[in-house]
Amino acid sequence: MAAVNDVFMNTYHRLPVAFARGDGSWLFDAGGKKYLDFASGIAVNCLGHNHPALVGAIKRQAEKCLHLCNYYESDVSRAFAERLVAACSGGGMKNVFLANSGAEANEGACKIARKYSLRKHGPGRHTIVTLLGSFHGRTVTTLSATGQDRFHKDFGPFTDGFVFVPPGDIDALDRALDGKAVAGLLMETVQGESGIRAQTPEYMEAAARLCAERDILLMFDEVQCGVGRTGTFLAFEQYLVQGGPVKADVVTLAKGLGGGVPVGAVLAGEKAAGVLESGDHGSTFGGNPLSAAAGLAVLEIVDSPAFLAEISRKGDKIMDTVKAWGLPTVLEMRGRGLMLGMDIARDAWPVLEAGIARAAEKRPGLLALSGGPKTLRLLPPYIIDDGEIERGMAMLRELLEGV
Repeated sequence: MAAVNDVFMNTYHRLPVAFARGDGSWLFDAGGKKYLDFASGIAVNCLGHNHPALVGAIKRQAEKCLHLCNYYESDVSRAFAERLVAACSGGGMKNVFLANSGAEANEGACKIARKYSLRKHGPGRHTIVTLLGSFHGRTVTTLSATGQDRFHKDFGPFTDGFVFVPPGDIDALDRALDGKAVAGLLMETVQGESGIRAQTPEYMEAAARLCAERDILLMFDEVQCGVGRTGTFLAFEQYLVQGGPVKADVVTLAKGLGGGVPVGAVLAGEKAAGVLESGDHGSTFGGNPLSAAAGLAVLEIVDSPAFLAEISRKGDKIMDTVKAWGLPTVLEMRGRGLMLGMDIARDAWPVLEAGIARAAEKRPGLLALSGGPKTLRLLPPYIIDDGEIERGMAMLRELLEGV
């Protein structure tokens, strides 16, 4: 068999393991060795692996119809859209465009902001403000929106019209949100790729207030932190502005939305719901019946107050465990729900490698992620149980003490 980089473009720094199947919170390699999954495919496998409700929904839909052109209606796609809008109604959402990925969803958000501003305020008001440390996708335009230089190398020139500001700096945000030049503010409620960093309440309040005052669209990228990952269906639901919940003009979702099947979504609130018209936007595979059936199965489980409360409880259990360790190698632990970041006093990548190497010693391996050179990112599946959490945290402590 050919080496992996003989057939694939060498775009990923792959860890030395090949998986054959999964079950619940566990993955199994071709030799049958098992690994506890604290990565969830970078927040995608929110219901773990081989979840019966999700697998059943996909099987039933595959026997009916895999794909339909968007010239036609689909009963399951409509049901998914209705359920998704309802799940996001607390954040002010009114309708949705279905796509395949977070990058596609963020492209759609940028188009909505620019058309809204052009139609209401005229030309010249097209800038989109994003945050330093952000990650919005790998297309040329979503790279343009991403506030990390390490992703930009070799791919310029980029789409113009994007300005970066430091997260948490309200004065810089105030200066950047020029009502004569800016169409939208696009921000992650919890920044994922830069180490699990939630926006402060003060910053969120200021962002919502300034955007409302200047008629700038407030757009939240919840591709990683949405769909229940932080313990509420939308992470920004945990913030208040002027005594009431924050309302968005646009929200983008993906990753966990399909439980492993590619699904992306850009949702619009009252201001933005009627911006896109026939012919303005499209996606060949977006919202096809198979992805819609998967997404609907995810929503039927995740969109429940009791289920979301369990995500928060499990996250608190992990945080309390780390606090009780008192390890000097753990510099900081932060996050919400099952979206957690751990700064450590050493490089993160050897810890990931050691987690996999455990399985070679006939012990269960542990899968985690990095969120920067010295940050471990923990994104367990929502269905993980207390015993698995305790087992995984014991493995992680052993790794941190031994690497």
